Amino acid sequence: MARKTFFSFHYERDAWRAGQVRNCNLLPNDDLSGFIDSAEWQSIERQGESAIERWIDDQLEYTSVTAVLIGSETANRRWVQHEIIRSWSRGNGIVGLRIHNVKDQNKETDTPGSNPLDRYRLPDGTLLSALCKSYDWVIDDGRNHLGEWIEEAFQIRARCGADEEIVDVNQVKEKAVPSRILQPAMASGAFVPRSPWSANDAEKGR
Repeated sequence: MARKTFFSFHYERDAWRAGQVRNCNLLPNDDLSGFIDSAEWQSIERQGESAIERWIDDQLEYTSVTAVLIGSETANRRWVQHEIIRSWSRGNGIVGLRIHNVKDQNKETDTPGSNPLDRYRLPDGTLLSALCKSYDWVIDDGRNHLGEWIEEAFQIRARCGADEEIVDVNQVKEKAVPSRILQPAMASGAFVPRSPWSANDAEKGR
C-alpha cells in the first residue's frame, strides 16, 4: 500500500536534486506532497511566516510519512526543522534521504551535510536519528527502494506513542545553562585564615 508522503527539503539549494527523487516514478503523483520549485517557495516566503506555516500544514494534510531530503545545508534550515517537528507531532513516520550524491543540472554532486534528525530526541533520550532510518539515495539505490523505506518509516512511527513529542536538543541545552551558573564570587582581598589554621591545612585543600 502506497503511503501519501510529504517531502521536506532546502528549496533554494536542493530543488533540482529533489526533482530527481520526485521523477523516479516510484510513487503516484497523488501520493507526493511538498514539491515546489525555488521560485514558488520564494513567492510563499514573501507572504510571511503565517503563510509558510499554513502552506506546510496544508501539504502535510492526509500524509502519513515525511521524507527529509538531506543535502549540504538542510540541517540548518529553519523550515525543515519546523516540518520535522510538525510531522512527528501529527504522527507521521520520518525517513532521511541523503541527496548530496545526486547530480544537479550542472552534473555536479554536493558536499554531505549533517543529519537534521540528530537535532531531536524522544522523551526517553533516544535521538530521532537513532530511531528513524536514513539512506543515501544514490548509494542505497533509492530508485528501487523508496517504497520500502516509506513503509518502514510508517511502521516505526506506529510503534511509538501517538502523543510522544520530540524535543530540540539544542533548546534543551540552552534552557539548562542557567542551572549551571555559579554563585557570584566574593570580592577579592587578602586571605585571612580562621583560627585555628596551619600551613598543613592549605596542603590538604581545606
